[in-house]
Amino acid sequence: MKIGFHVSIEGSIDRAVDRAIRLGCSTFQIFTRSPRMWKHRKLGEAEVQAFKSKLRDSGICPVFSHMPYLPNLSSPKDDVFNRSVETLVVEAARCRLLDVPYLVTHLGSTLGSGYKAGVERIVQAFSHLDSDDPMILVENTSGKRNEVGSTFRELRDIMDLAEDLRLGVCLDTCHAYARGYNLRSEEGVEATIDEFEENIGMRNLRLVHLNDSKGSLGSRIDRHEHIGLGEIGEDGFRNILRSKLREAPLVMETPVDERRSDDENMMKVRQLAGLHVG
Repeated sequence: MKIGFHVSIEGSIDRAVDRAIRLGCSTFQIFTRSPRMWKHRKLGEAEVQAFKSKLRDSGICPVFSHMPYLPNLSSPKDDVFNRSVETLVVEAARCRLLDVPYLVTHLGSTLGSGYKAGVERIVQAFSHLDSDDPMILVENTSGKRNEVGSTFRELRDIMDLAEDLRLGVCLDTCHAYARGYNLRSEEGVEATIDEFEENIGMRNLRLVHLNDSKGSLGSRIDRHEHIGLGEIGEDGFRNILRSKLREAPLVMETPVDERRSDDENMMKVRQLAGLHVG
């Protein structure tokens, strides 16, 4: 199994590899810059080379990058949409520079312009990417009002319309549960996998964001929780981690607080997956 975390790049982007190694990760995810700002600094040649060298020596793979939070690829507002496309193109270029093969993106909100208009915006945004860019992984959302991509059918619509681009899927367990996919029971996990296979195909599942949910089933509340401490619970994650979903890389985006450390979340995942816990 490939298990890891979203890790910080604080100080220098190559330090993300150091942090991943310390946590015992076999995969990990990063932001290449602050996720809460439009502006960004250029990556220095020395830190880029240090990142690639440390990553190569670590043997950790695959590595994922995640788009910042501000872009909205579904926005009907031209200024926001254009800045979002620019960010997408820049992030793809930064991934190429770092040899990161996957870029995860949220699909955004239509702000009331309608689902069809939102999907057209997303496909338009993706048309600015080149064939040598990293694979874009579209992430399912929790289904808040006007969000695009909360169901597997919606993700399939986007993949069909952007057929000239290599797209994969990142399945977030918190978002899926909040949208109504019952990942708590064994039957619910299998039904979710069956629906994913029917609409998207398991071969296109490139990443699982392994997060518990503070919101209840179908609540459409996007609030992550530590593994087993939320509404999905330990039994739910035991079912998830012993299903086909375990075959994809698993990256945790769990809270940073005093209740549980990353090390403890890693131990909990290994325990629930039936792996040796050292």
